Amino acid sequence: MIHFDNSYARLPDGFFARVQPTPVSAPRLLALNAPLAERLGLDVDWLAGSDGVAMLAGNALPEGAEPIAQAYAGHQFGGFVPQLGDGRAVLLGEVVAPDGHRFDLQLKGSGQTPFSRRGDGRAWLGPVLREYVVSEFMAAMDVPTTRALAAVETGERVQREQAYPGAVLTRVASSHIRVGTFQYFAVRGNVEALQALTDHVIARHYPDADGPLGLLQGVIARQAATIAQWMALGFIHGVMNTDNMAVSGETIDYGPCAFMDGYHPQTVFSSIDQHGRYAWAEQPQIAVWNLAQLATCLIPLMGEREAAIEAATKAVHTFPDLYQAEWRRRFGSKLGIEATEADQGLIERLLTLMATERADFTRVFTGLADGSARDEFTDREAFDAWHADWRERAPEPDAAMMARANPRRIPRNHRIEQAIEAAVSGDLAPFQRLFEAVTHPREDCEHWDDLARAPKPDEVVPRTFCGT
Repeated sequence: MIHFDNSYARLPDGFFARVQPTPVSAPRLLALNAPLAERLGLDVDWLAGSDGVAMLAGNALPEGAEPIAQAYAGHQFGGFVPQLGDGRAVLLGEVVAPDGHRFDLQLKGSGQTPFSRRGDGRAWLGPVLREYVVSEFMAAMDVPTTRALAAVETGERVQREQAYPGAVLTRVASSHIRVGTFQYFAVRGNVEALQALTDHVIARHYPDADGPLGLLQGVIARQAATIAQWMALGFIHGVMNTDNMAVSGETIDYGPCAFMDGYHPQTVFSSIDQHGRYAWAEQPQIAVWNLAQLATCLIPLMGEREAAIEAATKAVHTFPDLYQAEWRRRFGSKLGIEATEADQGLIERLLTLMATERADFTRVFTGLADGSARDEFTDREAFDAWHADWRERAPEPDAAMMARANPRRIPRNHRIEQAIEAAVSGDLAPFQRLFEAVTHPREDCEHWDDLARAPKPDEVVPRTFCGT
């Protein structure tokens, strides 16, 4: 029994298309997130059984589900597309957990919808496993994120550059409402729909917000905090289009995402990011740009136009200070200090040293705690000089703070690719081991030491790809 209460499906029909998942031939459960299922109040044994797997594959609908594909627009690499929408995902409904929190239950890769735009609506195994691992690592590191409830193989092939095993991901989020959702109605001049959407988001995510301006301020604050967390983990989203920015503040749509090995601020992995628009260092600026698009959408709801523009502009201009404060806090924690503005230079000096040598982002920071960071540098004298200044600032850095902030293991790109390659051949053991290791990222465990190592030169995976 799933307790659904589908508030988004009660909005006017223009917000979505009602659609059924497309059944698959031979669903097989690959992974089930039992702790998340319990958090949602779902019966783990039922989910793992034939009826549950049928639901997770899109072959059967549970009582109370109202499957829909959501409509939205978006700026993609700066170019505006007035109609996008869920082209390969179906929102089954909203689950109300035992503690009263509300979560979307969505099938990703569940077949064509009216928004598929000539796509097949399917997902292949690789992107499903990538999102499963990466999103659950982010959750383990307390980053606001969508979650992975289950992965199901379909028994069918999906054609990309070659034929791959098909799969469906069951994704959980506090909602799937995006900046692009607001843009969808704004570009059509549908102020009534904008107001309904704003009221819905305020009630669902920002109950203390005072109207559209308060909503905008809330989204800005959450995004500043989330992106600072990305930066502190060396995470590169890869496709920060406005349709991939959730107004809840959660990280959404793990397509060609990756974590840096060797550090450089202009690192890009996505094969479609030809000009570095979404490089690691550019992510805060892109967030401001995206939030400015949200502000533009909300202006018609904010009263007299000139005053509304002034208020919205002022709100967007708060992002840099909010972000910098979060950035200092996150990177200060990685050094075991309560960082102030005076510590900015200390942090940036370390990053500059790391960039010069492409020092491993994760291993440098974990090495500061265990004394091995020096080994990540060839210019030991430069590191020693920085280290002396750090220890002068922090004679006894907070070890517990550093342990919380610095994962021992991340989902390294080459390890994800190795796990996917094995899974395509029918061996799930590397995926299961990687998942277990990165969802316990702070634990000191010799059994997982190999997963903490940087890739060898012949193991480096320099490019990642979207799954469509």
